[in-house]
Amino acid sequence: MKGKDLLSIADLKSEDIKGLIASATRLKQGGGKNLLEGKILALIFEKPSLRTRVSFDVAMKQLGGDAIYLSQAEVGLGQREPISDVARVLSRYVDGIVARTFSHKSVELLAQHATVPVINGLSDEEHPCQVLSDLLTIYEKKSRLEGLTLAYIGDANNVANSLLLACPLVGMEFRIASPQGYEPREKILAQARKMGGKGQIHYSQDPKKATTGADVIYTDVWTSMGQEAEAERRRKAFAGYQVDVELLALAKKDAIFMHPLPAHHGEEIAEGLLDLPQSVVFDQAENRLHMQKAILAELLGAL
Repeated sequence: MKGKDLLSIADLKSEDIKGLIASATRLKQGGGKNLLEGKILALIFEKPSLRTRVSFDVAMKQLGGDAIYLSQAEVGLGQREPISDVARVLSRYVDGIVARTFSHKSVELLAQHATVPVINGLSDEEHPCQVLSDLLTIYEKKSRLEGLTLAYIGDANNVANSLLLACPLVGMEFRIASPQGYEPREKILAQARKMGGKGQIHYSQDPKKATTGADVIYTDVWTSMGQEAEAERRRKAFAGYQVDVELLALAKKDAIFMHPLPAHHGEEIAEGLLDLPQSVVFDQAENRLHMQKAILAELLGAL
């Protein structure tokens, strides 16, 4: 992976994911203080962020490097200046670029023209860094990935896409329950089939069917950033897809509950769900930092 880009889970092989989990586990236990000494990371963010921005910034500092945050107002990605020019200029200044964009095409263009590694910090198609940290969390809680079943309830959004690609690759069964019109796109399903892997993929419109006997229950917001105009229509479409204690009860007794945050309490999750013993949501959020350190150390050539 050294010197390469991370735009999609499809850029990885199963051994890459296992290696990143092992590296993140070691870095979480301490060490790595000077791994990225003298390295600078550019954070280009079109969208607001809490976890992605802070975890990458802190990760660079804990590894001995530094980060520069660049908002859309400062860069005007593709508006004030062509994406190709931004990529070529930043490549003269920094050692890596994290891009959080509305369009996946923007991340691809940055990678096409940059001479330093580009990392997808979130796009409309995928959120690979989130899902890699999710796999780290699952591994910590279950001591394995292969043979587990993850049930995703809700919109087939960028997080769901990355989970759909990642789970089969590490031997996990991936079930998704979404209302008609919000199911996984054929493009992502075809990509997952092409990548192979031992885990199966199942789609259903029934959240109870998806959840029954699962090891991991996962959900995300019904309305993502950039879809605000659809919020009311989406609330109606997803009315029967809220994760609550009744739905969790259908999973295995030792099942864990996950959410990438931010959460809309009373919509995709019932009030109080994050405080249940099954919830690992804040461990999941913490692991963004540790997985980000592993990704940066690997791509910037320090490990």
